[in-house]
Amino acid sequence: MRQIRVLVVEDSLVFRELLVQALNADPAITVVATAGDAYEARDAIIEYRPDVMTLDVELPRMSGIEFLRKLMPQYPLPVVVISSLSDKVFDALNAGAVDFAAKPSGAGRAQLEAFMRNELPVKIKVASVAKVSHWKKKTVQQQVDSLGRDSTDRIIAIGASTGGTEAIAEVINGFGTDIPGVVIVQHMPPGFTSMYANRLNNQCRVQVKEAKSGDMVLPGHVLIAPGGNAHMYVMKANGGYQVAIRPGEKVNGHCPSVDVLFRSVAETAGRNAVGIILTGMGGDGAKGLLAMRNAGARTIGQDESSCVVYGMPKVAYDLGAVEYQERLSDIAKRTYAILNRK
Repeated sequence: MRQIRVLVVEDSLVFRELLVQALNADPAITVVATAGDAYEARDAIIEYRPDVMTLDVELPRMSGIEFLRKLMPQYPLPVVVISSLSDKVFDALNAGAVDFAAKPSGAGRAQLEAFMRNELPVKIKVASVAKVSHWKKKTVQQQVDSLGRDSTDRIIAIGASTGGTEAIAEVINGFGTDIPGVVIVQHMPPGFTSMYANRLNNQCRVQVKEAKSGDMVLPGHVLIAPGGNAHMYVMKANGGYQVAIRPGEKVNGHCPSVDVLFRSVAETAGRNAVGIILTGMGGDGAKGLLAMRNAGARTIGQDESSCVVYGMPKVAYDLGAVEYQERLSDIAKRTYAILNRK
């Protein structure tokens, strides 16, 4: 089996060597070159033609984000950004990075070991099969439809993973303030979900926030499950819907899990729900979406051509969970068409 050829771009010599040792320890990965800044990285890309590049956001001479914006049109390749807790990662994803990995914030050896031996290699393997041919450079507000009926009894549930930050932004930008309440699970490390919610809130017509237990699911509002070790559930309360955030074990390798959210929506909202599954590796959300469809919900899956990774939507489609398969740019429009149907 051919190894994944990786270029490591990191200005800290010590951390760079740790990355190289850890990645080379994985039999599926080989580090073919390293670089300390964007200019060295550019030369290494030309010489070694890596399959995947890991990229530090903070680089001397030229930032990682600026490098991405200049790199993608000339040398499109999957990039995994490595960053401390900062909203700059979302600029990097918008500039073309496939995914990001959060640098361990503590000094604990176990935490660093888990990052080096497990989290980062997995993200590199996912990135190696991602599509990088079509990048959305800037999120712009779309022309939105309007609802011809009351939306207080309806709810929209969305799940995504790799490539999902930009995909969710495009869908949400197609929603107006009359849209039913939206609940979202996007696989993301703790701390980043709050930044992501704030970023979307500044971009969109709807109000977006990181969810807390007891939050009501209201029309024109979007709740994003916090990253960490808890799942998000939807339940009936006060004549509408409410979320609960409860600690739990990983489901399908994730916490929060899309499947957990979708199953709770199926049980609580039934035919009054719309389920949307977007780009991502693996099968999280597929069985939950099937449960939603079996309960009478309408369901949408992102199509292969517009996915960064056609994993989660494919598994859902193959299970029969997807009623409508749509390009990313058409999902908001399809959602309104469903909601306006009697």
